[in-house]
Amino acid sequence: MEDTRDARRDWRNVAVLATCQMLYNSGRSLLVATSPLIAYEIASSKVLSTVPITLAVIGTAAATIPASLLMRRIGRSLGFATGSGIGVIGGLACLHGLYYENFLIFCLGALLFGLFSGFAQLYRFAGADVASPQFKAKAISLVLAGGLVAAFVGPELAILGHHMVSGTPFFASYIFMVVLTVLSGVIVMGVNIPKLSPEESREPGRPIGQIMRQPIFIVATLCGVAAQAVMNLLMTSTPLAMRHATHAFTDTALVIEWHIFFMYAPGFFTGSVINRIGAVPAICIGIVIQTLGLAAAITGDGVINFWVAMAALGLGWNFAFTASTNLLTEIYTPSERAKTQAANNFIIFAVVAVGSLSSGALMHWFGWFWVNAGAAPLLLISLIAAIWLGVSKHPTRL
Repeated sequence: MEDTRDARRDWRNVAVLATCQMLYNSGRSLLVATSPLIAYEIASSKVLSTVPITLAVIGTAAATIPASLLMRRIGRSLGFATGSGIGVIGGLACLHGLYYENFLIFCLGALLFGLFSGFAQLYRFAGADVASPQFKAKAISLVLAGGLVAAFVGPELAILGHHMVSGTPFFASYIFMVVLTVLSGVIVMGVNIPKLSPEESREPGRPIGQIMRQPIFIVATLCGVAAQAVMNLLMTSTPLAMRHATHAFTDTALVIEWHIFFMYAPGFFTGSVINRIGAVPAICIGIVIQTLGLAAAITGDGVINFWVAMAALGLGWNFAFTASTNLLTEIYTPSERAKTQAANNFIIFAVVAVGSLSSGALMHWFGWFWVNAGAAPLLLISLIAAIWLGVSKHPTRL
């Protein structure tokens, strides 16, 4: 009976978190698809076109540690709702900046939405918090799969709101983003993840430096960095690259839609694959697929090239990112959970921020080919690290 109640709780948590993942990613994909184009028009220099999305990534990195520590104190549901509130303020700031063509205010809004993203990046960990060892990988992958609907909702809302308000392109799109974020804050209150017991709260666990020196932490974080950074670098550059190739915005939105589809659709089976073959082989599969995406990107600038490249980057991301997250959950105790997750997310999104910041300059000064070529070494390094971990004898459980 107890097992049945636990299973129902696990599935309910996954359903709530997957819904919130969908709502968050719909807003995020809308921001990704539109902010470079908005900045291209209202910024003082075209080189600044990826600054808003870069600030969103910086906000994500900045929020990871405070979000984890706050949730350790007040619990997952209130913590996630707090993040949604910050995201709503960010969406309203974007609306203000867009309407008055104020680039700085628009950037502030993107930064605040990025802070919300720092909270939302913990959805995947929350799904595994109280899940059984057999259900952990599936819980993580199913929560991430919640982003599947966002693959179409975000870009389609961007298209729908593009010319809805005369004289202010995309204004209505950002109204939609605010509504989505409000809904995420309301729905997440239904998540049922107990706070740490008083004993667990008082137990400090190992020092974070000791946890981070573990080979599994190093490799899981490195592979998470590679998967996320390469995906984000290419995703933020794609709208500009397609604009330079004179493709219509509807084509750009289509490419982003299918990219996000391939990021999250595999989540319905990735957990089962990881349980069957192991996290490290799944990471290697993901990195190889992402590398094939880079190869597709540099062979031409037709819509089909962008489509294949971004689809492969999304599919590879799902395998590598889900598996590296699952690998990380094996090396900490409940009392170490918050600081370990915070360290992992901070490292990942700090590196992603650097890549995002450089993407606009790389596109402006060197072009699409070198944006892709510059990403290849990181994938190679992470692949070598994963293979090394796979052939070594480091235990994957405490």
